This record gives sequence, structure tokens and C-alpha cells, in this order.
Amino acid sequence: MTNNPTQKTIRASRVTLSQLMHPEHANLLGNVHGGWIMKLVDEAGALACMRHAQKKVVTVAIDSMTFRQPIRIGDLIILNAEVTYTGKSSMEAEVLVVAENPVTGEQTHTNTAYLVYVALDDEGRPTTVPALIIETEEERLRMEQAKERQQRRISQK
Repeated sequence: MTNNPTQKTIRASRVTLSQLMHPEHANLLGNVHGGWIMKLVDEAGALACMRHAQKKVVTVAIDSMTFRQPIRIGDLIILNAEVTYTGKSSMEAEVLVVAENPVTGEQTHTNTAYLVYVALDDEGRPTTVPALIIETEEERLRMEQAKERQQRRISQK
């Protein structure tokens, strides 16, 4: 039997994915292809939301993703994701992307993305998700910002 409480902390959803970037991830300029980074961002966000909801999820929206710095072949890409907002069946995940030179340890924050997922029951229908328990002032502020983003998304429909 799965444990699906009505409330969960943000930290309970946190996931970190790390992957070394190889030549097959390169674009024509020799940097990591943006589509590859977007794929990893979507995976990290989905995993954080699945961890929170303990259900399968589908991607509903990806807010704009601006690539501030290129990620180079040979860099270790580190994606840190966590749930920042929950609705009835939807969740927003924040994914921070960092490129690290594994030899020098130098890290560069390359982008942050916000994605929205919907939890699905066993029949593939939207299902309720646990609410978020806010533990710190920073989390409260981030959740307020997430609510504003969600309101903008809804108003753009």
C-alpha cells in the first residue's frame, strides 16, 4: 500500500540529477544541445513531482527557458528540482541547472526553469496531490511567487 499523505514538505520532493556531457550531446557549435538540456530539465521536474504526488505525472507547461551560459562537452550538468506549488491535481517544479567543470570544480548556474505537471491516477485521469507544508520564510516567498506564475498561466488560456 502506498503512502499518500494530504500534506508533504517541499524538501521531500527534492531530487538531483547529474550527468556528464559527451560529444553525442553536442550542437553544431560544440556545446551541449539545448534540446538535450530541456529533456533533462523535464525529467528532473517530473521526478520531483512524482516523488511529491507518488503518482505518474504528465508535463502540462514549461515556462520560458533562457540559456544564460553554454554548457560544454565534458561538463557535469547538475539539475536540482523541487515542487514549489500545488493545486488540486497540478504541481509546479522549479529546476535549477548548473554546469560544473569536474576537474576544477568551477560551477556556473546556466538556467532556471519552471514546469507544470498534472498527477494521474491508474486510469490516466487527473488526481489530487498533497498540499505543500511550508517550513521557512524563503519557502513561503517562493510559494507566493509560484502562485503568481500559476495565475499568469491561467489568465493566458
